[in-house]
Amino acid sequence: MIEDGATDQGSVTTVRRIGDTIRRPAGAWTPAVHALLAHLEAVGFTRAPRPLGVDGTEEVLSLLRGEPAFAPWPPALRSTGGIRALGRWLREYHDAVRDFRPPADARWQGAEEEWRPGLVIRHGDLGPWNAVWDGGHLVGFIDWDFAAPGHALDNLAQLAWYAVPLRSAEQQRRAGVAGEHALRERLDALCSAYRARPSAVLDALDALQTREAARIERLGGLGEEPWASFLARGDAAEMAAEQAWLRAERAALLD
Repeated sequence: MIEDGATDQGSVTTVRRIGDTIRRPAGAWTPAVHALLAHLEAVGFTRAPRPLGVDGTEEVLSLLRGEPAFAPWPPALRSTGGIRALGRWLREYHDAVRDFRPPADARWQGAEEEWRPGLVIRHGDLGPWNAVWDGGHLVGFIDWDFAAPGHALDNLAQLAWYAVPLRSAEQQRRAGVAGEHALRERLDALCSAYRARPSAVLDALDALQTREAARIERLGGLGEEPWASFLARGDAAEMAAEQAWLRAERAALLD
């Protein structure tokens, strides 16, 4: 956990802790994100930060106490119970957010679609690095800056991509989870906890990877941040390689 008074540099932004609050740069999307988080608080969903307002150029959020899961992953995330906890969290989040109606003037960072009935607000960055754990307990997810309208299944597909992980052998090794059998077991556990079909999740992930690579190429080529930085570090090419890996391994993952 970040120490009181300390700062932490992520891949996109820098945050700092002041007491039981987290301060981070506000953006045009902050009011919409805060409306989302306020809705979650109002309906009793406690496993996300609470919005505490804006102080100058910074948004203020409540602190989720615990540790994000960086590689190599903690034992809780490497376990079947841990991947099931992620699936249950996402199901509970979707249940809590389904009746949220964004403000008419809502702006979302990098949104691909306008909100309409049938969509949810996706978290947008469902990787282990944003999952906060207290020992073996999943506290919740942080870093909602990329929240935006989308399909619920795409949220699950992104979570499977990064948390199973449905990635190359090198990424599996770094996480501490490797092997065809382990990945298949973890994908099944995640989908079972969420109540989705693995084949549907893999279809959604293939489409998501295509769109994400194209978005990085498009927005990065226009010089828009953070996509320009993503493009410069090779994220679009990496996504294409991971999509090729997924297509080659699809049959084994569903066997």
